[in-house]
Amino acid sequence: MIEIKNVTKTVRSGTEDLTILSDVTIDIPDGQFVALTGASGSGKSTLLGLIAGLDAPTSGSILIDGGEITAMNEDQLADIRSQKIGFVFQSFHLIPSLTAFENILIPLEISGNGDARFRAETLLADVDLTNRGHHYPAELSGGEQQRVAIARAIAKRPSVLLCDEPTGALDISTGIVVLEALQRVNVELGTTTVIITHNAAIASMADRVVRLADGRVVSVEDRTEKLTPQELEW
Repeated sequence: MIEIKNVTKTVRSGTEDLTILSDVTIDIPDGQFVALTGASGSGKSTLLGLIAGLDAPTSGSILIDGGEITAMNEDQLADIRSQKIGFVFQSFHLIPSLTAFENILIPLEISGNGDARFRAETLLADVDLTNRGHHYPAELSGGEQQRVAIARAIAKRPSVLLCDEPTGALDISTGIVVLEALQRVNVELGTTTVIITHNAAIASMADRVVRLADGRVVSVEDRTEKLTPQELEW
């Protein structure tokens, strides 16, 4: 599903080159739930952005479903992001002037989905927000906003869901609800899910935990049993 091969990312900082990622190689099979962990500055967000095609590595290659995104032009990357990749941010990124329902509906309509309204209604129900669809983001709790963001991210049934600290701005009880939604997406839809987290408890939900330090992969742990959000020891 996702193949990251010898990826290095270097940026110019003043008069010197700063290496953010160094020779990173990871394979993520279809349907796997992967946690990327590591201290701030370890390269987690940079790696997630590269997988999303939002930036390009200095060297190495990244493949999604066998297609090498590092060899694609901007139009091809836009198609991949539209068709195969969903993104959930820590800060929700909902459009404040649209209701919860409209935040999910508009991307579906733009993509030409002929069943957009039914699909948006179904997604609201999937994240247990049927009765909140007419509310604007400012009228929703943080957890409700994040669940709307998850519904929007999976609206076009992407094969990959990328999550950048999706519970980082939430309290524990609200975070559990959001994690439940993410786990359902992974288990019930078979969506390959990659989540950045500093929280070791959240990482214990994953099939695989990849730890980064100073831009390098320092450990990969494959878990035979993953915990449910309710079982986490926060």
